[in-house]
Amino acid sequence: MLKTFFKKKPSSPDSETHDATEGSVAADLAAELLIAPTALMPLTLQEARVVVRYMQPQIIAKGTAFIREGDVRDTGFMMLLLDGEVTVETLVVSRVEPIIITVLSRGSLIGELGLLDGKARYASCIAATPLRCAILTRKALDRLMREEPAIAAKLMLAVSLRIGVRLREITDKLKMYVQLTQAMEQEIGSRTGG
Repeated sequence: MLKTFFKKKPSSPDSETHDATEGSVAADLAAELLIAPTALMPLTLQEARVVVRYMQPQIIAKGTAFIREGDVRDTGFMMLLLDGEVTVETLVVSRVEPIIITVLSRGSLIGELGLLDGKARYASCIAATPLRCAILTRKALDRLMREEPAIAAKLMLAVSLRIGVRLREITDKLKMYVQLTQAMEQEIGSRTGG
């Protein structure tokens, strides 16, 4: 399933490159997506390029469930989605089929919470289309922390900020759900005289 696509763009014969991703169109895209407003803004483009050097390119076939809800064994990575769409699904009590929580697209980070805490995955992620992505494993993150501690710290801060944004969004949805539930209970109570 792993296919390398961080290949170099054609360069002049007298230019020297210092790392395998330098000059790669896909690596440049990954770095730009890491600093996009929907991803990890606190990183500079140069810092994002350093992070990309620690990432593994991967192509995932349509229909592949690459993260499974409840999985505790395969939590040691996060993914930056370069191209394609991912459906995020969860099982709900009293339903046979999972429900779709959201659809993620280019520039999305997936699995960052599992990368940080190593706990069970809380939802399943399925490739709705063929995917091109860049994977950061826990082992590569550990190496980044040893070799580039300042950039690793900024990456962790950026990931934490992103998780905070998602937590606030979930909290807002939960508040709306509670308000709707209370309104429904009051309506039912007023109709039944209770």
